[in-house]
Amino acid sequence: MIAVIKTGGKQYKVKNGDKIKVEKMDEKEGKTIKLKDILLIADDKGKEVKVGTPTVKGATVEAKVLEHGKAKKVRVIKYKPKVRYRKEYGHRQPFTELEILSIKI
Repeated sequence: MIAVIKTGGKQYKVKNGDKIKVEKMDEKEGKTIKLKDILLIADDKGKEVKVGTPTVKGATVEAKVLEHGKAKKVRVIKYKPKVRYRKEYGHRQPFTELEILSIKI
């Protein structure tokens, strides 16, 4: 089974056993959660496809929270020529890593 889920304002295409990094969630590590914003579900061969309006009713995706962390640093540099203006700073986006356990209709 393949599903398209929505979490943290983004969409992810997932299948059983996938590990994905999503925007930070307030769940503890090792906890199993159910994601309910399922936009599309299809079987592996693509013969049976269910598209939600906007979500598929009764569909859930079970996922296990593996870890919380921070992504690599993104460096931002601001520069204006001829005025001696330079500014540099960085940002590390927090994330939650999920493992997809099952997709249910």
